[in-house]
Amino acid sequence: MNEFEIDKKAVRRAFSKAATQYDAAAVMQREVCTRMLERLDYIKQQPHTILDVGSGTGWGTRQLGQRYEQAQAIALDIAIGMLQSARGTTSWWKKLFAGDTRGFVCADMEALPVKANSMDMLWSNLAIQWANDLPATFAEFHRVIKVDGLLMFSTFGPDTLKELRIAFSGVDGYNHLNRFTDMHDIGDMLVNGGFADPVVDMEYITLTYNDVRAVMQDLRSIGAHNATAGRASGLMGKKAWNLVLENYEKLRRDGRLPATFEVIYGHAWKVAPKKIADGRTIIQTPFKL
Repeated sequence: MNEFEIDKKAVRRAFSKAATQYDAAAVMQREVCTRMLERLDYIKQQPHTILDVGSGTGWGTRQLGQRYEQAQAIALDIAIGMLQSARGTTSWWKKLFAGDTRGFVCADMEALPVKANSMDMLWSNLAIQWANDLPATFAEFHRVIKVDGLLMFSTFGPDTLKELRIAFSGVDGYNHLNRFTDMHDIGDMLVNGGFADPVVDMEYITLTYNDVRAVMQDLRSIGAHNATAGRASGLMGKKAWNLVLENYEKLRRDGRLPATFEVIYGHAWKVAPKKIADGRTIIQTPFKL
């Protein structure tokens, strides 16, 4: 087994456990989602069906529902606890009189229980970093999106939590952080997955903390535990933990400890196929027989 392979059961368990405190701690997730929503101002599309992959407690799903009031926005998450929290956000009067246009599906993004060519938009905010096979995941996204449909997503790049990675370096032989995919590789994966006109860019967002424990507590509060196969099976010893603290303290600037996030944004379109299954090319003609 690859030491960086994600243990999906551990992910499901961690995020379900974090669901009740997630919204209070998910500052980064909400900020990135807001920035993604602003990008929709430049995209002229009025989707009727939207799939929010890795929806968490559904804040982004609700924002999409408010932007596209006639659309059905479906929240999909691997953690049942997150979906239970999302369902609880609909007011009783909307359920009774207006109807709730949201749907809720508990599933893994790498095997979507969704019909092919059924979604006008597939949205995913800071979730695809939990996929073990990202190229196959993009191919799965392409399968469920309609022709002329849009994929819009964000994820973390390799420099994410670089300070924490430095702090843990050489402490022991275990993995302490997930591995993140480079922006340029993601662009190649989109093209190879069948998407057209991919646009991928990135930015750095840095949060600051008083101490290392506050950094770790924020990660635990949103369920972002180390879920790789190469993680330690038990608690870290006192000596090793003190070394982590010592290493991170060397990075303190202006009295605060930084935690850097490399945020990657991407969108791409599904276009009509140029070839059929047996490899023959499809030729568009203006003539009618």
